[in-house]
Amino acid sequence: MKQMLFKEKYPVFTLEISKSETKYQNIDEIFVFLKQKIDAHPVATFIAEFDHMSHTKSFNDSVIADGIIDAKNLVFCFGKEIPTSKILAVRPRSIGICEFKDHFDISILEVPNEGLHTILENWIKEVATL
Repeated sequence: MKQMLFKEKYPVFTLEISKSETKYQNIDEIFVFLKQKIDAHPVATFIAEFDHMSHTKSFNDSVIADGIIDAKNLVFCFGKEIPTSKILAVRPRSIGICEFKDHFDISILEVPNEGLHTILENWIKEVATL
């Protein structure tokens, strides 16, 4: 996964997966796969599917980057502790899944827990498995 600072302050990890590198044909299939990972995890809890594309298109003055076909967020939480009130600023988690003509772009905000971050990266990397 590629690490970057989005807008020079948000630590984002992203993986671009060519459609020839995955068995998944569309964003909904990837969503189902990642939701299954969340459902199988002993702590993670699925919260919602946010159809970012439909939401954005609902505005007359919406802006959508060229080439984006679909965009959804899978919202969930890994939290089983509230060690500080500040942890609420980074929970719940979201996996952004964006579809283009020839690839998918999957992105996450860095997870404060390194072990859970690794799990999340591995789930995303599995999308590229044929």
